[in-house]
Amino acid sequence: MRQFLILLMCLLLAAALSSCASSQKPAREPILEKAGSDFAYEGNAPEQAQANRKALYFAYLTLVVENLDSAGQPITDIAEKYGGYVNEMGTYQATIRVESGQLDAAIADLATLGKLARKNIVGQDVTEAYQDYQIRLENAQKARDRYLELLNKAETVEEILKVERELERLNETIDLLKGKMARIEHLEAYSTITVALRERKKPGLLGYIGLGVYHAVKWLFVRN
Repeated sequence: MRQFLILLMCLLLAAALSSCASSQKPAREPILEKAGSDFAYEGNAPEQAQANRKALYFAYLTLVVENLDSAGQPITDIAEKYGGYVNEMGTYQATIRVESGQLDAAIADLATLGKLARKNIVGQDVTEAYQDYQIRLENAQKARDRYLELLNKAETVEEILKVERELERLNETIDLLKGKMARIEHLEAYSTITVALRERKKPGLLGYIGLGVYHAVKWLFVRN
């Protein structure tokens, strides 16, 4: 019993020290918390990322279209054409994801749907965050293996319950870290394109008359 409690205390102390070390160097959560370092995008996303690095790509477009209601389906078609999917679709904004290697081609197709008023593309390096998750996952898995060995040595109900509580905590940590790593891997494979939609303003009857007068006067004074 005493030997078991000593082993349990050692494992708890090791877990506390590991947690303390992680807190001194917090993992930076990508995307939602805008973590990682941004860098200029110059096209060909996969070729820009160095070996063993994790880079995510985001494009922000403003598109002026003839009709807002009819813009959704062409955008959906473009997402599917380049191996992706629609993440969000609204009247004034759409967010799609396409295969990272097809980002430039997808943007070019989107530009044909109207007038491209704005384009901004950024890359986000999340290598440090991913590696931190990896280290923490390995440590948690090793700790779980040690607790499983300790569980086999438990002799009383109290001992079993203490070990099972730690195993439950570790399993939750492992699932959480795996989820974060999987999200980074997914967003590395699929670049995100957010399209702000604006409807082209159409002049009324008097507006067309005014435009006609403007062009007539311009023709009188400015000739090619």
